[in-house]
Amino acid sequence: MAKVKKKPATPAVTPKEEKAPEVVKETEKTMEKTPVKEEKKTDECVLKRKTKETDITLGLRLKGNGNAEINTGIGFFDHMLEGFAKHGNFDLKIYEKGDLNVDCHHTVEDLGIVLGQAIAKLTEDKSGINRYATFIQPMDDALVLVSVDLCSRAYLNFNYEFKTERVGYFETETLKEFYRAVSDNAGMNLHIKVLDGENTHHIIEASFKAFANALAIAVSSNGRSGVLSTKGVL
Repeated sequence: MAKVKKKPATPAVTPKEEKAPEVVKETEKTMEKTPVKEEKKTDECVLKRKTKETDITLGLRLKGNGNAEINTGIGFFDHMLEGFAKHGNFDLKIYEKGDLNVDCHHTVEDLGIVLGQAIAKLTEDKSGINRYATFIQPMDDALVLVSVDLCSRAYLNFNYEFKTERVGYFETETLKEFYRAVSDNAGMNLHIKVLDGENTHHIIEASFKAFANALAIAVSSNGRSGVLSTKGVL
């Protein structure tokens, strides 16, 4: 029987110490400076909407620092939206050009559409959030209650007749159109009740602050898993 020749053992090779290429070194330096981010659900979005009546760019971060850069062309409306961002602890940027030569209706309503769309986008996955919230906001003579349900079903309950036609250039009857547009496009139940008040400025401002606080509570974590519904989905 022929003997099988054994192959000579491969001599052990001592690895040489290789120097990392310059591009690797630079990458390592960058990684040291920039921590790796875990993939997670985004908490911010930027939306744009342009029609023959308005041109809107809106950026929204729900878990922000209350920062706002607002320019709608309507001073009082800007003031209300700044308060909304501050009291909800949202970061909000809005740049809008509207046909203010007509009136402020389109500018106010269309902004509500885009804000509602942004809220819907950021709350699309409703697992682990409170979903509901109610907040009662005092402001001097005014007292306003706002209840929110992020249920993917639009419903607005807001019936209040203002005694004054406008505050600054802001037409008070457009406030309902704004909240309707937010509710319809966010897919939320939105109930607003003016419990007391005489000063129109105070009543409107209290509504924005109450809405901000209610929304902030509704989108915050409830410490549970899954969607807060026996249906399992909203």
